[in-house]
Parts: sequence; structure tokens; C-alpha cells
Amino acid sequence: MKRASGVLMHISSLWGDYSEGAFSKSAYDFIDFLADCGFKYWQVLPFCIPDEYNSPYKSYSAFSVNPYFIDLEKLYSRELITRQELKDAMQKSPNACEFSRLAYERMKLLKKAASRFLETKKLDDFYSKHPQTERFCEFMALRHANGDKSWHEWTELTPNKDELHAWRVIEYLAITQWLDIKEYANKRGVGIIGDIPIYVALDSSDVWANPSEFQLDKRYMPTNVAGVPPDYFSEDGQLWGNPLYDWDKMKENGYSWWKERMSFMCELFDGVRIDHFRGLESYFSIPATEKTAKNGVWVKGPGMDLINAFKNICKDKLVIAEDLGEITPEVEKLVKDSTYPGMRVLQFGLLGEDNSMHLPHNYPNNCVAYTGTHDNNTLLGYVWDLDKASRDKFLDYFGYEDANWDNCYDTVIRSMLASHAGLTIFPIQDLLKYGKDTRLNTPGSCDDNWSFRITKEQFETIDRDKLRKWINAYAR
Repeated sequence: MKRASGVLMHISSLWGDYSEGAFSKSAYDFIDFLADCGFKYWQVLPFCIPDEYNSPYKSYSAFSVNPYFIDLEKLYSRELITRQELKDAMQKSPNACEFSRLAYERMKLLKKAASRFLETKKLDDFYSKHPQTERFCEFMALRHANGDKSWHEWTELTPNKDELHAWRVIEYLAITQWLDIKEYANKRGVGIIGDIPIYVALDSSDVWANPSEFQLDKRYMPTNVAGVPPDYFSEDGQLWGNPLYDWDKMKENGYSWWKERMSFMCELFDGVRIDHFRGLESYFSIPATEKTAKNGVWVKGPGMDLINAFKNICKDKLVIAEDLGEITPEVEKLVKDSTYPGMRVLQFGLLGEDNSMHLPHNYPNNCVAYTGTHDNNTLLGYVWDLDKASRDKFLDYFGYEDANWDNCYDTVIRSMLASHAGLTIFPIQDLLKYGKDTRLNTPGSCDDNWSFRITKEQFETIDRDKLRKWINAYAR
């Protein structure tokens, strides 16, 4: 890999005036910051509509973009919403995503905007190239016609025309607004890395439109569901509950759904991280009747068959294999055979062996190294939550004692940049030196996740000169 560095921050965490980060001026300003410092990548989380707990890793479709990311000021400039409607959408606080308010108000406003959008040819041209997203729009219109019930309970099978039009407009606006931002980023020398949740939700257009490609019974309910066994994050494991793919069926049609999914991702992004990559070698199968993930078993996945199907789609795109968790020699071989870079996470460096592969001196070139991911504590929070012996060991690794933490923090960032890792990624919280109260997500917990946001004033405290100096010094 060519040496580079980047920053991890989801769209929702951007500053702005309308309850959540969006495809707005702040996104362009953030790209300017990345380019000015010398960062080559901006990594984001999945763009699809989040679930009821605001997680973007479970959605109504793998081919959707979160409507809340639409820039309202652009809608106003196109006369799709009024000045008063824009004013009424102003947030109450800039410090966290206002999820409850968004759920109550935002779709109503976006549907008003859609009713004023009359450029039907643009819609038709767009959806002729995005059939899976159009199926998603139909799915959401049918959900509305059936009182927002799961598709298993639908009795009305004809969508309301206005509702269908609204969803077609909303997704068109969301995707095209993002593509404008991606084009700007690329012109500034910044690539965007997206994220592919390996699984989809049962109540999704993906399963509704393709039930034969999932492990379902005659009632279209899952026979087995996804998750992971007990680990560092949870003693009961994680029972995700997503339906599992029927990989044999998918192989029969050349993995067509997966290839469409990867094509969509490659349109939106310059690279993608495949979440839970080890599930392609073997996936954890839990009987659908279980209450925890303790009684699951590992089952062989598609392996190189699926990866080979991606070759002509991804081409020169960066594909990152999230190879964390319970890793076997077979998973290691699949990562190596795929040629995709794996992941290293500094915070895992003290969890076991003294010479952990997650410590900077052991990073190979073909990896992406992180101080932490969206599922980890912040770097500062992590260090101060360690027991004294582990904290002393961590600080000693970087050549410092407890009293010198401020200097040590900078040394940690510099050590990551100086490592052999081809790409180093820093969560925005770690560039700001924020504590655990700004953690984005705690796996296994449904409460108080995903709402972290920064203000413009906080963002402007980052020392660009220092970062630029380090990035240049270490040829990133």
C-alpha cells in the first residue's frame, strides 16, 4: 500500500444547524481540513437508514442513503422548502444528534419538499441506473401503506403514488448531494472510505425482494440468525438477529445481489471496509430461538468465490477486510489470498500477548491501523479506564510516565504515523483528545449510542500545523 493517513468521522457527527450532520457546507469544510493537513482519506460509517436505536449497521436497505443527511439549505436554494420551514428545522442544541426530533419532524418536511419536485425525467434517468434503490423506495411506500408493519404482515400490496414519489425524490436528492461532495473531495485529493455491514435486516427491501437468498422458513422467518460468540466486548456474545445468507443459492446466480451491492458502494465511495470480514470465511450461526449468542456454531462461508466475484467491480478501489475478533488460520489465509489489507487497532495491543500484532512495531504495510474504531472507547478514555498496571505498561511502551500524558498522547499519534502500516486512521475524537463521554458506540448496548457531534468551535481547536508537519515527516 502507498503510505497515507485519514480520519474517521461519520456524517452525523459533523457540525451544522439542523439536528444532525449532513451533506452540507460542513462536509466541504471538513474536506478542506483533510486536504490542508495532508490526510488522504475520510472514513465514514454506513450511509443506509439507521434502525430504531440509530445504528447504521441495521437498515431497511443496503441500497439506501439516510434522508436525514440531506442538506436542507440546498433544498431551500432550490425552492423545495420555504424560509419559514428552514427556520423551523433549526436545532435546539449543537452538541448531540437530536434523534427524537428528527424522527418526529424531518420526514414530514422532506415529503413536503418532494411534493414540490417536478423534474420527473431526472428521477426516471436516475432510477434506470439504480433499480435496487427504486425497489427500496417501493418497499418504504408499501410499509407506509401497511401502517409501517414488517413486510410479513402486509395486506395492502399497492403503494400510494404520492408516497412512492416522495421516496424516489428523497433518495435521489440524498445520493446526488453526496456524489457532489465526493467529486469535490476527489478534486482536493481526498478519497472517501465507506462501510459495508455484512448483514441486512429481516425487515428490509433486500430480504423482501430476494427471500430465496436467505435462510428462511416457509413463513419467511429466519431459521438461524447472525451474531458473534462471547468476546472482549460481551460475555454473552452479540446476538445481532440478522437473517443469514443462503450462500449456496447466491452462488448459483453468481452472487448477483452482492455484486450489485458492491457496485453501489463503489459508486458512492473510493474504498470500502467490509465489516465482519471473517464471516465470509466462516459465519456464526445462532438458532433463531436463542436469547443469547452463546449456543451458536461456525459454518463455512463463500470465501474466495465471493471475493473473486468482486474483482471486476472493485478494480483499483481500496477494500479493507475487517479481520477483528476470533481469527483462525483459515481467516488469515482468506485475508492474505484476497490481498485486501486487514485491520490493526492500537487499543487491542494490551489485551493478551506481550508482542501483540496490534502494537505499532508489528504493523505490516498491507494493513489499516487505527487508534480505535467506532466500537472502541476514545484513546484518552481507553487509557484512563485501564487498571494501573496496564496503564503503566501502555505509557512505558511509548516512553512516558503517568505525569507526562499530554506529551505521550502526541507520541502515540506520531508512532502510528511512523509505523509500517500502509494507512493510518484516527477517529476525530482522538485528534481532539476527547474522553469516553464522546464515545460513539458501545457494542451490546442499545442506549446512548451514535449521537456524538462536534461543533465548529471544537473542530477549529485542532492543530493543523502540527498534523501537517507529522504527516509530511512520515511520508503520509
